[in-house]
Amino acid sequence: MKLTGAQAIIKALELEKVDIIFGYPGAAICPFYDSLLDSAITHVLTRNEQGAAHAASGYARVTGKTGVCVATSGPGATNLITGIATAYMDSIPMVAITGQVSSELIGRDVFQEADITGATAPFCKHNYLVKDAKALPRIIKEAFHIASTGRPGPVLIDIPIDVQNKEISFAYPESIDIKGYKPTYKGHSLQIRRIADAIAKAKAPVICAGGGVINANAAEELIKLAEKLRIPVTTTLMGIGAIPADHELSLGMLGSHGVYSANYALHNADLVIIMGARVADRAIGTASKIAEKAKIVHIDIDPAEIGKNIGTSIPVVGDVKLILKELLETAVKGNADEWMESIKRIKKEHPLKHRDGEEGVAVKPQYLLSMLSDMLDRDSIITTEVGQNQIWAANHFKVKKPRTFISSGGMGTMGYGLPAAVGAKFGAPRQKVVAVCGDGSFQMSMNELGTIKQHKLGVKIIIFNNSRLGMVRELQKNRYCGRYSQVFLEDNPDFVKLVEAYGFTGERIDSDSQVRDALGRFLADDRPYLLECIVDPEEPTL
Repeated sequence: MKLTGAQAIIKALELEKVDIIFGYPGAAICPFYDSLLDSAITHVLTRNEQGAAHAASGYARVTGKTGVCVATSGPGATNLITGIATAYMDSIPMVAITGQVSSELIGRDVFQEADITGATAPFCKHNYLVKDAKALPRIIKEAFHIASTGRPGPVLIDIPIDVQNKEISFAYPESIDIKGYKPTYKGHSLQIRRIADAIAKAKAPVICAGGGVINANAAEELIKLAEKLRIPVTTTLMGIGAIPADHELSLGMLGSHGVYSANYALHNADLVIIMGARVADRAIGTASKIAEKAKIVHIDIDPAEIGKNIGTSIPVVGDVKLILKELLETAVKGNADEWMESIKRIKKEHPLKHRDGEEGVAVKPQYLLSMLSDMLDRDSIITTEVGQNQIWAANHFKVKKPRTFISSGGMGTMGYGLPAAVGAKFGAPRQKVVAVCGDGSFQMSMNELGTIKQHKLGVKIIIFNNSRLGMVRELQKNRYCGRYSQVFLEDNPDFVKLVEAYGFTGERIDSDSQVRDALGRFLADDRPYLLECIVDPEEPTL
């Protein structure tokens, strides 16, 4: 059939079963938007292109599908960069489509021209500058294949306006064979056998589950393996939800902002089984010391991650779900009963600390989040911003299911949580979606309240307001002798009046004694609601 390049893009998206895209129009992407009018694909107009990328990320993480975002050339495309980099660091499948100036003008610094393929090359799995409209069907097919296979990640397609307008004969490839791109899925059987042998001999094993477990939909296999072999499980920030927080073998999040029991297990284990994790500095800061006294198993679909940050005794490249299935068949329980007893004792002696509801002049975030997790069902979704609010949520909200804790890990992007909640709500419209924010991070993307209003999304918002950039203030207190620099937000707006201007309900509380009733009102229906919680500026992260 004869189609314009823009029509071909839409047709290809339909064939990829894309049902929703997030974006913001502009001149260089107008042919695409004109063709979109004839499609059943839902378009969500965010209030900033960065919001479109974060919303696509939230949608992808909740559904497991590839998120799609669209922007125009120049500043539209560059506004996507933070969202693309965030998706890259956290291995989120995303296809970003950008308009570009006409082909013959590229390189002349014309109006709204930016080299977006050059700018995003370091943090894309791949990107394309489309020079021939006839290549569009193949390129889009390849982009979705690359984004969603192997280690997932973002792919950008930059399309000049003349390419969008050019007529072509449309034929969509049935399959893709990309030379040099052949992800390994099946783990090496000999290496898996070595893992089984190491487990049988270990006296103090621990599993470290990362985001790769969730990406591979391998949580069920992980839990079965842990239960069969009686091995405790820690998670990274991205791995939260891989095992229910209330499971007897769950130790919580490890790392510099993690819980005592998780870090104790990691530092005293004789066998550490890392699954789908990058071994980042915030998760395993003393990697070399851990590797000196423990045998390290590292399972990852990306061979570049194995051995990058920690010495590995048994490396296995492949899909963690397939590898765990094979391990379930071959591995047998070792003699680690004494270890498990010590882990139980440590968990009991070092519980997460927070006061129960008390009268006072501030809300304890830990208390509120613990109560919130008790009041929500296991399918409810929580997104977070970055800072103290993120760590409070990671440690005190009891996540019970994969793909229900959505947060920016590797990039640590402030302004992520609210637009990610938008994407999550579109991905799971029947589930409660709660965005947990700090007063600083909320103001980085609060314009997406307009998106929530336009699309009548029942996104719930909690703001922990300490009138500070809390985590930076805490860092300056502990490491810079309390010399505070640019961390005060005393002139915050009235957040309740702000959401009322959008037609939403909001309320402010300043005491733990108000929490239960306020959360009842907050969760009463599926309409937008903002709960502002006044927090003591001195409230520590841990």
